[in-house]
Amino acid sequence: MALATIFVWCALAGRLERTGLTAPIVFVAAGFVLVEVFDAHDLGLEPELVKLIAEVTLVWVLFGDASGVRWREFRRDLGTYWRLLGIGLPLTMALGTGVAMVVLGLDPWPALLVGAALAPTDAALGASVMSNPRVPGRVRSTLNVESGLNDGIATPIVLVAIAGTAAAEGITGVESPERAVLSLVIGVAVGALIGGLGAWVTKRARDLGWLRDKLDGVAVLALALLAYAGALLSEGNGFVAAFVAGLVFGNVAGHRQEQEVTFVEQSGNLASMVSWLVFGALAVPVIVEWWSWGVLAYGALSLTLVRMLPVLVSLLGAGFDRYSVAFIGWFGPRGLASVIFALLALEGLGDAGQEVVAVISLTVLVSVVVHGFSARPLSTRFPRVSKTA
Repeated sequence: MALATIFVWCALAGRLERTGLTAPIVFVAAGFVLVEVFDAHDLGLEPELVKLIAEVTLVWVLFGDASGVRWREFRRDLGTYWRLLGIGLPLTMALGTGVAMVVLGLDPWPALLVGAALAPTDAALGASVMSNPRVPGRVRSTLNVESGLNDGIATPIVLVAIAGTAAAEGITGVESPERAVLSLVIGVAVGALIGGLGAWVTKRARDLGWLRDKLDGVAVLALALLAYAGALLSEGNGFVAAFVAGLVFGNVAGHRQEQEVTFVEQSGNLASMVSWLVFGALAVPVIVEWWSWGVLAYGALSLTLVRMLPVLVSLLGAGFDRYSVAFIGWFGPRGLASVIFALLALEGLGDAGQEVVAVISLTVLVSVVVHGFSARPLSTRFPRVSKTA
């Protein structure tokens, strides 16, 4: 059934998306149906397999997103990106953490885990926004760059929060918060080294005619995993290494790197579909078990106040009209990064992470539906000529 769902979605995606359906909606539903029909053990969803799927998916997504950020284009609207990522994102994490402590009564470490895991956005959940010419170009590029970078920025915070939660709960096998911080520094260094070296080798081989067109994508795919594995061997953070490697590679490899990264993005899309299936099979039942009005209230606040207020504060004086600011604030769908963080928390914390996973999962589930179906109608409300275009 899983393979059939993937095939049918890929074949009919263009038609289905016009009805408001998105890949996450379809695959979460399919995963839930699978676990209802078959036992999770029968599906082979063992903890180690779940961890492998989550880690590989996150590596490819981080590398692919980061490689798409061009420094030249980034500099053109650096002030806006700095506002969202340097002011808005930290405010979102802080506000999300505080609300989790008040509404859910969580201790600081698990509250930080919830706040950080739900801070990244996923513009891919509303592809109609990114392709709709009615949406001003500046708004689209802002959402695209924000979603491309905020998951990489949030990743180290999430991993430190998982480590802190594990230490507070007395869970062994998870590194301490102090060690997690050190591993982040090592990950940055390893990622920059492997990304830069890989870009130089790729560019040199291309200039000499040694790099075959049919193999360039495979090479970059392996490079993303190499950055991750290299960081782990150096006792560094593999996810941060993959993100930094993608960022460096995308800005050093030359003009043909977009073609070379395409294979990574396609592989990441396939892994994402599998991750959404696993999410529907494992995380949705956790929601049912840990359901409460407090969890629902937090999800609603996370998608509205916790996201929109920091965006409003960060974009004051940035030159956007009011509808554009409101649109950017609302269109902060929680997607794949939050799902992967939930799966990592579930695998690393076990029963101690059940409530946290339930909160993250419910918020993502609601986001998948409301943002998926609201993207197109809200996009069409922009005037045909906009000052922010």
